[in-house]
Amino acid sequence: MALWATSCSSSEKLFLASSAATRRRMGSRRRDLVHVGMTDQAETETISIAYKEGDRERPKWADETPFSRLVEALISFKPFYSLLKLGARQVLISTAEKNNIPWREMTKEILESDVYKELNTIQNTSLQYPDYYLSPFHAYDEGNLSWLAAAEAEVATMSMTRRAIPYAPSNEEATQEMRGNWVQAIKQHHMKHSGNLTIQNIVDIGCSVGVSTRFLADEFPSAKVTGLDLSPYFLSVAQYKEKKRPPRKNPIRWIHAAGENTGLPSKSFDLVSFSYVFHECPERAIIALVNEAFRLLRPGGTLAITDQAPKSKILQELSPALFTLMKSTEPFLNEYYLTDLEERLREAGFVNMKTLLTDPRHMTMTATVSHQHV
Repeated sequence: MALWATSCSSSEKLFLASSAATRRRMGSRRRDLVHVGMTDQAETETISIAYKEGDRERPKWADETPFSRLVEALISFKPFYSLLKLGARQVLISTAEKNNIPWREMTKEILESDVYKELNTIQNTSLQYPDYYLSPFHAYDEGNLSWLAAAEAEVATMSMTRRAIPYAPSNEEATQEMRGNWVQAIKQHHMKHSGNLTIQNIVDIGCSVGVSTRFLADEFPSAKVTGLDLSPYFLSVAQYKEKKRPPRKNPIRWIHAAGENTGLPSKSFDLVSFSYVFHECPERAIIALVNEAFRLLRPGGTLAITDQAPKSKILQELSPALFTLMKSTEPFLNEYYLTDLEERLREAGFVNMKTLLTDPRHMTMTATVSHQHV
């Protein structure tokens, strides 16, 4: 969950002008956005130019500056933190309601459903949670380990999408742009670097309530898809929602485990995905997650990371009020922005790293396990 400025900036208007043809196709079917071929490769390059980068490697507010340290001190003051937490939550709810996203109704629907019955089939009661995961996240004192956080996760994602892409004509088209560009980047990277390795097995690590997992399952219908998360509450919601859909040829498998130590077999996946996970992690966890992804991938397999873009012009120009609110709900945000992610991937053994802005505020980073890896 993230907090963003609501105005349509010059970089967003630039995207509107430079990729109108792509967006006209978005109005018909989502899959139209992610066809793979020479034309689409050109469109991807257009997207990388249209989403404007800032002048810095990362936002100034993420550096170790006196002002940044002052913000951290204010956040650590509990009475002030409580106010910030309330403000951060209200920003998302307000964005949802202004965009006809029924926050309260969708949350109530989950909390008053039979979702609780899923917990016993999902939860690994012997799982040891990493210490960082027990921190408050996203204005929830229990972090991701609560039913309220799980019930609100999907609607919060919808609100975040609208804050990222406020110029989209509808909520559906905002999702098409954000998720469609992400999947397109994955497909084109895999086509270029996999050596014709077919994507047959996918694991979505840090899958939350399964929004990204279901998107991957829809776009790769022949693949066997696994959603893995540390929160049994999130996974319960994911499984509950998936049961409401028509059956798939390959049902999604949900696993309650740590992404740093999944327990899954080595070299058993063709695509490992992390969607909006790393900004919630300290650097030591990011390194462990990257190493685990490398272990899980077959030679020629693709790693895909989508998350906040340090080079995003919009993020670099966030007002002090907004970035203070954002930091108050994301305890490891500075560590994420200060982490040289491409270097961490290189150290783990990945090759062919590429980072692309896939919407005005988020990037998709892709990389490959070398075919020479034994």
